[in-house]
Amino acid sequence: MLRIRKADRKTLVLIAIVLAATVSWVLAAPPQGPAGSGVTVIKDGTILTVTKGTIQKGSILIRDGKIAEVGPTVSVPEGATVIDASGMFVMPGIVDAHNHIAIAGGVNEGSLAVTSMAHIEDVIDPKDIDIYHDLAGGVTTVHTLHGSANPIGGTNQLIKLRWGKDARGLVFEGWKRPTLKFALGENPKRSGASPTPGSTPRYPGSRMGVEDVIRNSFIEARNYKQAWDDYNKRVAAGDRLAIPPRKDIGMDTLVEVLDGKRICSVHAYVADEMEMFMRLADEFHIKVATFEHGLEGYKVAKELVEHGIGVTTFSDWWAYKFEVYDAIPYNAAIMVKKGVLVSLNSDGAEESRHLNQEAAKCMKYGGLSETEALSLITINPAKQLAVEDRVGSIEVGKDADLTIYNHHPLSVYAVAQKVLIDGQVYFDLKKDMEMRQKMDQERKALKERDQKNQGGRPASEREPIPAQAITIAASPRNN
Repeated sequence: MLRIRKADRKTLVLIAIVLAATVSWVLAAPPQGPAGSGVTVIKDGTILTVTKGTIQKGSILIRDGKIAEVGPTVSVPEGATVIDASGMFVMPGIVDAHNHIAIAGGVNEGSLAVTSMAHIEDVIDPKDIDIYHDLAGGVTTVHTLHGSANPIGGTNQLIKLRWGKDARGLVFEGWKRPTLKFALGENPKRSGASPTPGSTPRYPGSRMGVEDVIRNSFIEARNYKQAWDDYNKRVAAGDRLAIPPRKDIGMDTLVEVLDGKRICSVHAYVADEMEMFMRLADEFHIKVATFEHGLEGYKVAKELVEHGIGVTTFSDWWAYKFEVYDAIPYNAAIMVKKGVLVSLNSDGAEESRHLNQEAAKCMKYGGLSETEALSLITINPAKQLAVEDRVGSIEVGKDADLTIYNHHPLSVYAVAQKVLIDGQVYFDLKKDMEMRQKMDQERKALKERDQKNQGGRPASEREPIPAQAITIAASPRNN
């Protein structure tokens, strides 16, 4: 009879725990077949198209990841996968215009005032469990941003929550107008920050200093662009002695902003700083997509409309720091009624899971209609990110990014049942519950196996499982 030493028993327990944890998390991932392969029909649900009205009992035909037909009746090709949505509500997948999930190693490069050379795209973390959590909340597209520690931060990235894909598989392909993060106010001026003893505090230390950093950076970028234009002209004219300017990746990013190839996402809370940046944008002829947060946007709604600048804000957050003392829950509704393009965002993984309920609050605070409220988390953020031709509403030709709820999505009782991206189901509540039961069974089996390996001795007399094994077993996929 084979006898196993104590050390070997510990090793076997460790291996069993690691394998069980790995299998459990792999089961959470969707099938890895081609996105949008085959044909799917969602039948007999209440279709909330957002832009084309509501179909009380309608269906959607999905082919090759795109919406092919929408209406009271659609063709059902032979062999199509049919999803019965009877008694349920189908809406466009939620677009979260401001979040910080799926970023490895932190969201801020806070060492310098200007970090336009840093790129979120390079550090996308596909194993972040927040991807799955937000997906389960009906979110399909996320604008994941650099932090707000710098007057000029890094470039942002638009992703689709294709849980189970690699980093490149999350990237929203074909994004034509990418964004660069800017920040005004308390965060970039580093109020309350304590520098290392003996070190020099980072400039800027005031709100006017923040403006100075941004202005000087664009002046430098304009000169950098001119130097390269002059060099390219000399080369085109046959000048073999022309010396190229020094390459600067950060300046290249700012030149993209000057050329209109990249647009500005500006962290700003108070009205006077929004006005300041609008004047600066006029000076350098740059395009601002949105003021991020913009809790005093209601004060400058007219100016925002004149400049064509949107605001992505919160529904009812206020009083958590000095800049938001004048925040009101009517902010979003007032701006909508004044003609500002408004969206609601989460600024974090937890809030993103119930953005549908955040949108519903704007019906109470400001009297928005159901369609206006749903627009705040679908077509409006899609427009702000210049992807409204792909996502944000249920229309023929758009990506089949859809969420199926058991109740109206503006109800507190609404729970996402299925979430599709590019026509493929990436979250299924029923399968999720089955997965949880399987994990519980695995835990029970591991416990019984441990008791057997320990000879049935009471817990107080057993040898403890190595701390390393416990750590590995308890770690989610993002660790």
